[in-house]
Amino acid sequence: MDKHQRIPDVVIKRLPIYLRYLDQLSSMDIETVSSQQMGDDLHLNPAQIRKDLSIFGDFGVKGMGYRVSDLSEKLRSILGLDKEISIILVGVGNLGAALCQYNRYQSPTTKIVGLFDGHPSKVDKTIGNMKVKPMEDMQEFVKENGVKMGIITVPAQAAQKVADQMIAAGITVILNFAPALLNVPEEVKVQNSDVTTELQALSYYL
Repeated sequence: MDKHQRIPDVVIKRLPIYLRYLDQLSSMDIETVSSQQMGDDLHLNPAQIRKDLSIFGDFGVKGMGYRVSDLSEKLRSILGLDKEISIILVGVGNLGAALCQYNRYQSPTTKIVGLFDGHPSKVDKTIGNMKVKPMEDMQEFVKENGVKMGIITVPAQAAQKVADQMIAAGITVILNFAPALLNVPEEVKVQNSDVTTELQALSYYL
């Protein structure tokens, strides 16, 4: 499949869910799984699962379903998780520091390799095994290390400026934790993660 082919965002967002599920099956030494079983366990329509996966190829085996190890490997490749992805993080407050520590221990493929902050009191502090660098060092660091992904964990009023600096440095994918909508070029992908908004949506079900 041509990686530049336009795939709906909702499909891409479901792939990590499938992968996490397959990893759980693998940990239980389960070798095969049907789309029906996946649908039952994930509370998704089995036809939707088959449709999602068929976009990327024919991974099923007639009469047996999917081989867990094979499908897991294919999904890792599709998501680009078959190689290490380097990330920078800007904003080393409580959330930024927590994300850095979590990533250090939890993710073998997506690795935060650089920390940056615009506040002089944060610069040169050590978080985990990394020293916080000043913002003026970011562009050179990104280029030298071939970084394409960035995480923003700064206050809302600073988020757009940070995004602009990231993009100028060569970042093309941004995970934004700041409660602000970012204005970015069409070729730059932004994923917003706002805990407050998620909690407000969940309050509907109370």
